[in-house]
Amino acid sequence: MRNREEKDQYDPLADTKELLGGTRVPKGDPEFSLEAILSEYGKGIVPPVDAERGPEARHEPPHPKKPPEEAVIEKEVLSGLPEKTPPGEESLPEKAEELPRPPRPISMEEIVGSTVDSVLAEEDEILEERPRRRFLFSRRPVEDTEELPPPPEPEPEPEPEPEEPSLVEAADVYRRLRRRCHRPIPAATVITLALCVLLGLEAGGVEISFWTGDDLLRALVQFAAVAVVCVLGWGVFREGFYALGHRRCTPELLVGLSCVVTALDCITQPFLAQRCGAEPFAAAACAGMVFAMWGQEKEACGRYDSYRTAAMDPDPPYLVADTSDGACKQKGEVAGFFNDTERPSIVSRRQSILLPVILSATLVFAVLASAGQKHGQDFLWCWSAILCAGATFTLPLADKLAYAKLSRRLQKNGSAVAGYAGAERIGKKRTMVVTDSDLFPPGTVSLNGIKVFGEEMRKVVSYAASLAQASGSGLTRLFDSLLTSEGGRIEQLSDFSFYEEGGVSAAIHGETALLGSASFMRKMDVRLPGGLNLKTGVYLAVDRQLVAVFAVKYLVSENVEWALKAMRRSHLTAVLCARDSNINPALLKRKFGSSAKVDYPPLSDRLALSEQAEYKGRPAALVFREGLMPYVETVAGSRRYCKAASRSSFLALLGSVAGTVLSFYLSFVGAYTLLTPLNLLIFLLLWLVPAFLLSGWVNHF
Repeated sequence: MRNREEKDQYDPLADTKELLGGTRVPKGDPEFSLEAILSEYGKGIVPPVDAERGPEARHEPPHPKKPPEEAVIEKEVLSGLPEKTPPGEESLPEKAEELPRPPRPISMEEIVGSTVDSVLAEEDEILEERPRRRFLFSRRPVEDTEELPPPPEPEPEPEPEPEEPSLVEAADVYRRLRRRCHRPIPAATVITLALCVLLGLEAGGVEISFWTGDDLLRALVQFAAVAVVCVLGWGVFREGFYALGHRRCTPELLVGLSCVVTALDCITQPFLAQRCGAEPFAAAACAGMVFAMWGQEKEACGRYDSYRTAAMDPDPPYLVADTSDGACKQKGEVAGFFNDTERPSIVSRRQSILLPVILSATLVFAVLASAGQKHGQDFLWCWSAILCAGATFTLPLADKLAYAKLSRRLQKNGSAVAGYAGAERIGKKRTMVVTDSDLFPPGTVSLNGIKVFGEEMRKVVSYAASLAQASGSGLTRLFDSLLTSEGGRIEQLSDFSFYEEGGVSAAIHGETALLGSASFMRKMDVRLPGGLNLKTGVYLAVDRQLVAVFAVKYLVSENVEWALKAMRRSHLTAVLCARDSNINPALLKRKFGSSAKVDYPPLSDRLALSEQAEYKGRPAALVFREGLMPYVETVAGSRRYCKAASRSSFLALLGSVAGTVLSFYLSFVGAYTLLTPLNLLIFLLLWLVPAFLLSGWVNHF
């Protein structure tokens, strides 16, 4: 190698050229290019031949001293080349190691390959030394032992609903249950009224032989009356203890427990010498049992009416489902109707939460009013009074009475609602989706005349019927009957479109056909005759030329008018999704007056809402009759039923709390003259009045 300190300019390719053939590049020649060097390498320079040793032996040019790194690389390259031995001579390995090996030409492919391998090796070393990062902006390297987070657990699948029996079987079961619940009510009512009459006569100052003044006889008679009523109302006990086995507290449990405690108080009264002289509450306990049995009968009546109406047809024509825009009448389906009807209402859920608190409070208050006042012998009397006051007559009738009345009303009109669950779904919103056929059912839309301009009647009718059928409007039936009478046919359409202005268009046989109102034709640049002034006319144009005018007449149905008034009284708004361009708020105001309160959404929303009528959702109610009236009665009645049940439940719980606290106070202070069976009976009957008023309010819409 040249000495770099002695030379001012050193060519880095000089050593390589000496190695390849002894060719040197003139020092300081700036015009010697890389292409020239490569072309010279490609020729393969051969060293001179030694004459004494033959052509095989060539003189090795003197090699300059190389750095250690280049020597190692050269040794590695040359070590891989095979050694040549002259024929007839044995190879001498030891001598070959001493002799210098002649250089051989090296191709550009080997040079480039070795260079690339070295560069890649350097990059791998750099990458191994570089710290690993987990994220783009993370400063902490990822460790090999770090565990990845576990994958998210799959969402639990919804529990399958129990298999539904046929609605005919369900109706038959509740028919027998209604009869079984009704059978003991008259006898229990007579016994209760007899006790009430005796108490009323005695309170009025009338003395009754064998009754007045005979404490033992009074106690035995009252015990027998309560026992007989308990036997007659064994269904109440069964329902109460069945719910208790499922960890639910129901009004039937409170009523049954009040009858048992009252019967024990009646039978132990003559044998407790230090007991207070207050009268047992046998009449109030018997009355509570009678109202509990009546509540069971009303529940069975309501479900029987619903099931027998729903069982009229396994494929009902319509159902009422809840959507994001309100109640919507869709195609009929009965799957899910039974399960929703049997689902507990919100009234029973509220009672199952609050009644255990009231039941526990009655026991604590009875202990405080008796043993707390050092009158332990009055425990049964105090507990009987507090229990009878807490088990108000309204509790078992809070939602059952209103549901029975609604089911009977809807059964007469050909509808059925799926219990409180179905009524809550369709009644929680104040809107109803209304279509063309709801406002103008078949028979109320008629054709009042046709005028054709320069086209055949058959072609005009075919085009108009084809467009009306594709639009899905209420005019389809009208044009279908006209198509049959004129001998036309339904044409094949392409590029069908709706317009916000109130019309449709399509391509028929290469012609652009338009069907819509007069305002739509003007906006589409179709010239109309000056003498035409039809507010409900339907116009047909082909290639921007008017070809026919149809005078359509819309008649008002009394049922629809009544239904719109009922919607207004029930604060319901109709969402109008009619596809007929003539049916708009202006037409409804002219036909029905101020009773029509509608919401008219944009065209895209109207089309989406009208398409929902073709779905089959979960039935919240079933409708078996045409027209708007059964539809409105179902939605309005369901809404009123939910309100009545919720308010009755609130008043019943309020009365139960008030009766529990008031009876505890009177028994605690020993006000025996105020806390009498007749006064308690009147108190409980007064709390029953709102339940009757609210249940009667369900049918007034």
